[in-house]
Amino acid sequence: MDQKPIEIRVLGSLSQIAAEDWDACACPEVAQGTRAIDPFTTYRFLHALEQSGSVGAGTGWQPQYLTAYLDETLIGCAPLYAKTHSQGEYIFDHNWAHAYEQAGGRYYPKLQIAVPFTPATGRRLLVRPGYDAIGQSALVQGAVQLATDNQVSSLHVTFCTAEEARVGAEMGLMHRVSQQFHWSNPGYVNFDAFLAELSSRKRKNIRKERAQAQGFGGDICSYTGAELRPEHWDAFWAFYQDTGSRKWGRPYLTREFFAILHETMAEDLHLILAERDGYPVAGALNFIGRDVLFGRYWGCLEHHPCLHFEMCYYQAIDFAIAHGLARVEAGAQGEHKLARGYLPVETHSLHWLGDPGFADAVARYLEAERTAIADEVEVLTSYGPFRKAQVEEQE
Repeated sequence: MDQKPIEIRVLGSLSQIAAEDWDACACPEVAQGTRAIDPFTTYRFLHALEQSGSVGAGTGWQPQYLTAYLDETLIGCAPLYAKTHSQGEYIFDHNWAHAYEQAGGRYYPKLQIAVPFTPATGRRLLVRPGYDAIGQSALVQGAVQLATDNQVSSLHVTFCTAEEARVGAEMGLMHRVSQQFHWSNPGYVNFDAFLAELSSRKRKNIRKERAQAQGFGGDICSYTGAELRPEHWDAFWAFYQDTGSRKWGRPYLTREFFAILHETMAEDLHLILAERDGYPVAGALNFIGRDVLFGRYWGCLEHHPCLHFEMCYYQAIDFAIAHGLARVEAGAQGEHKLARGYLPVETHSLHWLGDPGFADAVARYLEAERTAIADEVEVLTSYGPFRKAQVEEQE
């Protein structure tokens, strides 16, 4: 019996689809009573970006959500955006854009399957259980067809899983490998158990940094769920604005975004504030996945030695150990994380370029880059803080 055709639809807003339909593809595990594996592809997170004006008109991230239907049943979806720049992506293609435009081409707009402003690995081809193969194939083909029909230069799928990278490469997309630093938890009972696995010098250095940070003159407080209050977000917004203005020229996210998170995702948030005399002076925000703590935003109004390391790295490790989480992903970049127990890991993306000559040049570059990244991961791991036997076991 012939399979019925799959219909691809493009939606300009998540309000055009029911939350339960999207989440049946994005986080089906929630229906079984567990926390979402990936909080960033849930309806509530993506909708918060849209509702708050963090994506949409004037942002360079125009929603074009991709959906795949079989007999009016949503079997797959993807957070797709039309982009007019390459900001907020963390797997960057600025050099590609420059080269293509120098050669007389028009690189923007382009299409991007991604979670905006979020360098966290997760599924990007969101498929309802039982429809994996046909759903992934339909979404990839649908995205490429959309790019072709609209004559855009390229399609990118960033921070996808290794399995999605394999599937996409088999379908003709180009596979790119990048690098991040993650902390792994093999089952530590406390922070001291983690320290015991480090070399003596690194162990002493971390203890020194923690003592220095915690002696900043106030208290480091942790909040999640019902403990979060609106005034916490007022303080954190000031921190986020400071960081955003220095790094990107302006913050990517709006104040309203954090207000919506407070209402819809409080149980998925872990906010750390450094408070002196009852007044917050620095903050870090983590998102809680089923098995992973995702470090996302940090900012401060006062500089205190090692406070950034304590709030972004060591407090995250404490939380992961206490809650039995397998990993901490502390965001993009930062070889300084290596000395603090975060080892290099490969991340993945997929790319389609419409110009055959340009695609051939980029493919050669990506082949060389993959080799270089693999070598770098190996070398950096060897310089990690763990005792040699521990590093070999993790490898």
